[in-house]
Amino acid sequence: MRVLMISKACVSASYRTKLEYLNQLDPQVEVGLVVPPAWGSLPFEPRPADHTYPLFLSPIRLNGRNHFHYYPELLSIVRRYQPDLLHIDEEPYSSVTYQGMRIAKRLGISAVFFAWQNIYKNYPWPFSHMEQSVFQTAQGALVGNTEAEGVIRQKGFRKPVWVIPQFGCDVNLYHPADRDTAKRGWNLDGQFVMAYMGRLIEDKGLDDLWSAALPLLQQHKEATLLLVGSGPWRATGQKLADDAHLADQVRFVPWVSTGDMPQMMNAADVLVLPSRTTARWKEQFGRVLTEAMATEVPVVGSSSGEIPQVIGKAGLVVPEKSPHLLSLALQQLYGDRDLRRALGQSGRQRVLRYFSQEVVARDTLAAYHQLKGEHL
Repeated sequence: MRVLMISKACVSASYRTKLEYLNQLDPQVEVGLVVPPAWGSLPFEPRPADHTYPLFLSPIRLNGRNHFHYYPELLSIVRRYQPDLLHIDEEPYSSVTYQGMRIAKRLGISAVFFAWQNIYKNYPWPFSHMEQSVFQTAQGALVGNTEAEGVIRQKGFRKPVWVIPQFGCDVNLYHPADRDTAKRGWNLDGQFVMAYMGRLIEDKGLDDLWSAALPLLQQHKEATLLLVGSGPWRATGQKLADDAHLADQVRFVPWVSTGDMPQMMNAADVLVLPSRTTARWKEQFGRVLTEAMATEVPVVGSSSGEIPQVIGKAGLVVPEKSPHLLSLALQQLYGDRDLRRALGQSGRQRVLRYFSQEVVARDTLAAYHQLKGEHL
């Protein structure tokens, strides 16, 4: 069976380890990849194993525009590669998914799409038309969470659906290392580091995180709040820290390379994801949680979206928009080194069992074979 995956996310080298596993785990399946030379400001990151499977670096139109982009050379690539299955790693209302499904229908190829969207939304034309057209053409769907399956079912999709995260965690990249060494590398020696890593936006619950961390910052000079990422909340957070005379205990790091991120994760004593559900968005997975868990960093998450299902019993979950309860969770972890160690070890075991790239690849291959039995 020959599968061709289309994924802009795979400009990231760490995400392409999934392709390596897909091609290594089953000799009966070959999976090729269509990926752009860059997505937005992020260029394609070369990886030594890229030569081990068919890789098509193909230019895109409307680069960086999430649901509008498409590949002008996609039809010629599909004709050249002649796949049995087209795996379009994009939402059903995206232009590139519509493009891929039209090609699949034209050439008589089976096709699947991927969906993260876990809130029911009615899209304007032409996106509503593209979505329904994709539903009609696709032989199945992969979704990143159970709520996403509910959304496409509510919209009328009746074909097979597999709940599998889009990408797993690279546990060879994210693994526990010496905390003291990692902290020295980021000038965090001797600090108790409460970390958030992601977009600095209000929806991520950063106001709640500030309120929750404030008592620890005020009571313990070695407590540090580390915020890794960029976004409009950066200015808000800096002002809050300045006004509270705590600027020395609040660190902002705007960007960290893929290669350096595991060391930064190892510098954390706890990773917090306090997302807030809004009318337009709720947490769809929380990949940073699995990266922290794989590094044996204890995690605390809110109850937004998929966060409780990702954490399970391997971390602490508090109701969203509850800074007081979040603060109690942080204080509990600050005062209990054994609990931090136990949760960290449980977190890595949970990732190895459910969320590693190898596990995600195995589950994806199983979906391919089930689809082959029905349609190919």
